[in-house]
Amino acid sequence: MPIRVYVILGILAAAAIAVPFFGQPYYTKLAVRMAIFALAALSLDLLVGYAGLVSFGHAAFFGLGCYAAGVLPMAGVQSAFIVFPAAALLAASVGALTGAVSLRASGLYFIFITLAFAQMVFYIAQGLRMLSGDDGFRLPAPTLLGELPLTNPTVLLYTMLVALAAALWMCHRLVNSHFGQVIQAARDNEMKLKALGLPAYPYRLALYTLAAALAGIAGAAYANLTEFVAPATMSWVLSGELLFMVILGAAGTLVGAIIGAVVFVGLEQILSAWTEHWLFFLGVLLVLRVLLLPQRLQALLRA
Repeated sequence: MPIRVYVILGILAAAAIAVPFFGQPYYTKLAVRMAIFALAALSLDLLVGYAGLVSFGHAAFFGLGCYAAGVLPMAGVQSAFIVFPAAALLAASVGALTGAVSLRASGLYFIFITLAFAQMVFYIAQGLRMLSGDDGFRLPAPTLLGELPLTNPTVLLYTMLVALAAALWMCHRLVNSHFGQVIQAARDNEMKLKALGLPAYPYRLALYTLAAALAGIAGAAYANLTEFVAPATMSWVLSGELLFMVILGAAGTLVGAIIGAVVFVGLEQILSAWTEHWLFFLGVLLVLRVLLLPQRLQALLRA
């Protein structure tokens, strides 16, 4: 990865690691929230920035990860080495099934199909009366990393920093591999790629499945942060917020999605303390970002 990427990530990691030493649980949880949504936004950036697939249903996979972390403890399963892979597998399985249909469409139709599938998952979760339906339920027991509960904000923070760094490294290697080059070529000119004998569909489906798995892992961590599981984690509102983070930071940069998530969550906390109409001001910020910084937000940070 470019040196500037390491510098930006180093600054973010140093700040996050230093937070727990201030002795303020609020700021530790805020840093964890930033790391979780950074991972979710990173997974969406694979689709939006590199495949040119604007998904408006990515929150469904995030919510499935939450439910995996909430349901498995009911069966006595608390190990993070089981819960997180199970969350990723559940989200990836649904991603593969829905992606197999969604990826046969493109443009506006793809957006609507992903939204429709996400709403289907959302309403199914609402109808699960044994899991309290729309009201949601408290996390029965924390996910354990060895003997350490991930409901401890400090433990979860360090865990998510490692997970985020590993995911960024993996995604960087992926988009710069032959696989990533095919994905980006399909985004730029699918007809020319098809003429070379490389169908874009299986590559896109594999990427869509991987993005869903990463979002599922982020969802499992979020369930431990809030200690609560509800269908709201699958709503189209959250899908829109994830898209906001990716666009704010700059799609197709990976690290831009992380920066966008950090800025979004930080401004959410600041603006919501001032007014209940904080989303309006975030909308204004996004418009200004697109008009005044059309290249990318991280260019401003480098300057």
